[in-house]
Amino acid sequence: MRGENLALGATGLAAFLALGEAVPRLGLVKEAYFPPTSRIAGALGDELADSAFWTALGDTLTGWAIGLAIAVGAGIAAGVLLSVVPHLRAATASTIEFLRPIPSVALIPLAVLLYGTELRSVLLLVVYASFWQILVQVLYGVQDVDPVAEETARSYGLGTWARVRHVLWPTALPYVMTGVRLAAAVALILAVTAELVIGAPGLGARIAVAQTSQAVPEMYALIVVTGVLGLLINVGARTVERRALAWHQSVRGEVAV
Repeated sequence: MRGENLALGATGLAAFLALGEAVPRLGLVKEAYFPPTSRIAGALGDELADSAFWTALGDTLTGWAIGLAIAVGAGIAAGVLLSVVPHLRAATASTIEFLRPIPSVALIPLAVLLYGTELRSVLLLVVYASFWQILVQVLYGVQDVDPVAEETARSYGLGTWARVRHVLWPTALPYVMTGVRLAAAVALILAVTAELVIGAPGLGARIAVAQTSQAVPEMYALIVVTGVLGLLINVGARTVERRALAWHQSVRGEVAV
């Protein structure tokens, strides 16, 4: 079954690439706007041979990784703290509901004002966007804790942090891993967006330079790189999620199927 799915996926990808080659060749779209797949592949090969490309890739991954790590740590800590202190949760509920819907891109002027085109501008946007993904999932996970298990832990005299470790955390962990997976994708989007708009070093800035210099095949090649990067991050996050939740019923059921 898995081999069949891989074959179908490969067939679909081949058909898509063939379509991308044929459409501009047949004149349905101007090559100046959408180059054939072969030209994009050639531009991609040139990019891979350029050391500046690898430097830009490293800059993007650095902003993504640092920002995601900060967001995960802060989101888990804040979520657990709000969960074990009910009065704090009630006091901050309105503030969270006000801040969470603010689009991260709306903070770009603030990031530029504070840090210019430095890495810290990218981190500000990445952390802000990713933090809410983690926090909300932690809060959802805490709400899913079995009241009977919680009361049983209390009756056995477990303290607050012991209950967090043995009752709250195992229940919330699947939600946390979902939040991490979502945050990883959001972090990449914001990292590239910040580089594209602000001009911070990275793949986004390189895409902007290719666009302004009319290097269209190179621009498409870099866009393909960001897509592949997003795919690899998603696959990696799912792999980590499965391993971290190998004991959980949902993952065991998935493996059995």
